[in-house]
Amino acid sequence: RARPLAKRKVDMHGFCNPSGFQRSPYLSARGNFANIFQGSTEEGYKAYHADKYDEDKNPNGIINFGTSENKLCFDLMSKRLTQADMNLIDPSLLQYPDWKGHLFLREEVARFLTYYCKAPAPLKAENVIVLNGCGSLFSALATVLCDPGEAVLIATPFYGGITQSIFLYGNVKLVYVYLDSKITGTSTRPFQLTVEKLEKALQDARAEGVTVRALILLNPQNPLGDIYSLSELRDYLEFAKRHELHVIVDEIYMLSVFDESATFHSVLGMDRLPDPQRTHVMWGITKDFAVSGIRFGTLYTENQDVANAVASLCYFHGVCGPVQHKVAQLLRDRGESVPPYWINQVYLRANHARLKAAHTYVTDELKTLGVPFLNRNAGFFVWIDFRKYLKTGTFEEELLLWKRFLDNKVLLSCGKAFECSEPGWFRIIFADKTHRLQLGMQRIRKVLEEREQEILAEEKEQPCQSDQDGKADSTDEVIFVSRHQDPTCASSSSLGDLIGLLQQQMRSSDWLQKNTAEQFA
Repeated sequence: RARPLAKRKVDMHGFCNPSGFQRSPYLSARGNFANIFQGSTEEGYKAYHADKYDEDKNPNGIINFGTSENKLCFDLMSKRLTQADMNLIDPSLLQYPDWKGHLFLREEVARFLTYYCKAPAPLKAENVIVLNGCGSLFSALATVLCDPGEAVLIATPFYGGITQSIFLYGNVKLVYVYLDSKITGTSTRPFQLTVEKLEKALQDARAEGVTVRALILLNPQNPLGDIYSLSELRDYLEFAKRHELHVIVDEIYMLSVFDESATFHSVLGMDRLPDPQRTHVMWGITKDFAVSGIRFGTLYTENQDVANAVASLCYFHGVCGPVQHKVAQLLRDRGESVPPYWINQVYLRANHARLKAAHTYVTDELKTLGVPFLNRNAGFFVWIDFRKYLKTGTFEEELLLWKRFLDNKVLLSCGKAFECSEPGWFRIIFADKTHRLQLGMQRIRKVLEEREQEILAEEKEQPCQSDQDGKADSTDEVIFVSRHQDPTCASSSSLGDLIGLLQQQMRSSDWLQKNTAEQFA
C-alpha cells in the first residue's frame, strides 16, 4: 500500500505475467499486451476447463469455487427456457435490429427495472440499451466517457474482470480507492467505502496529473457482498456530482439478495438523482437468473448522448434476435397483476432458499475450521480471511497458497485478483450443488490443516519470531457478525458467531496440544 500512486493506478503485476514472454512478430504492441494479459484468475480458469470435476467421469477433477456462477437453478431455468412461448422465429428476429436492441425487449426491460428497482416513476425504453453482457457495457462506457490514458475511480477489492473490460479496449486506467479490514475513523465495518476515502484517492490522482472521468460502484459488491444503504449511495453520488464525475453503477446481483434481513436499494429507486445525466446503471440476467452462458446485459441512462454513443458500439456487442425474444419472455413473467407469477412465486423463492442453504453450509464449515470471513447475504460469494495461513504475509505467499488449493483440485480466487490491499484474503463461490460443496470443502480443509501444521512446526524451530503477531486483530471481533444491522447493534453476535469465534481462538492456540487427555490421566 506504500507504493507510489503512479505505480498503483494500473498495477499490471496483478493480472499480467510477462516473465519468459516472447514478443510475437505477428502482433501489434497492443496485440502483444493482450496476449500476456492474464493472471491467477485466467490461469485457474484454464486449468479448470482442462480438468473439470465430474461425479462419474472425472471424480478427481478440479472443483470450481472461483468462477462466480449460480449452479443451483438449472432445473428451473431449463424448464422455463424450453416452454412453447420461448420458441418463436419471426422474420424480424433474423434481421438486423435497432442497435440499441429490439424495441419490444427494451420496453420489457424498462418495465422489469421499474418493478424490481422500485422506481418512483416508470422507466423509459428510450433510455435502455442492450449488449451481450456487462463486460461489454464496461468496455463501451469506458470508451465513450474517457479518452485513452484517462482514469476511472474504483474501490478495492473489486471484480477483477472490470480491469480487462475497460483497459484492453479503451486504454482507460483505474485509480484504486484502497479499503482494508481495519475499522477506523468513520468506518463501521471492514472494507467500508467512505466519501473521505474517495476524496483522498481522487485528490492524489489529480495531484499527479491524472484525469479521472468516472466512478464505478458495485452494488451488491463483488467480492465483499456488501449492500450499500440509501444514505451511502446518496453520499457517493453527491461526491461524484461535486467533482463532475460520471457514476457507473453495476447492480448485476440485485435479485440475489437471499436473506430477508438484508434490503437492496437500487439507484433507480431513489426519489431524486443528484446528477441524472452522469448516472448510468447496469444489470444483466447472467447472475440473477443463473444463465452465465447467455450473454445479456442492459444499460439504463437518461443521457441520450451517452446512449447513442454506446449504441454505436452495439454493432460489435449485439445480442442475437432469438435470444432477445427469449429474454423478453423471461422478464415478462413478473406476476404484477395476472398469472403466471413465475419469477416471484417460483424462481426467486426457490433461488433464494437454495442460495441461503448453500451459504449456511459453507459458512458453518468455515466456523468449524475457525476461519474468519465476512458474513453477508448477497451474491454467490464469501470473502474469507486466510491470513493466519501465511507465515510472512506477502502476496507471493498468497499466490503459493492459491496454487496449493489448485494442486489439491479446488479452484478459489485470491485477493490479489481483486486488487485487495491485504495479502491473505480469498473469495469462495458457494452457489453450487451440495455434493460439490462437501467435496470442495474437504479439499480446502486438507490444505489448511496441512498448512497449519507446517506453521506450527516452523514456529517450534524459531520460537522467537513474531511475524504473525496481531495479524488478525482488526477483524477477530467483527468478522462473523452480519453487517446488515443498525450500527448500534454492531457489537452483538449470534450464538453461532460466538461459537465460531471461540473455535478460531482454540485452533490458533497450543493449549489443546499442551494439555492432552494423557497428561490429565
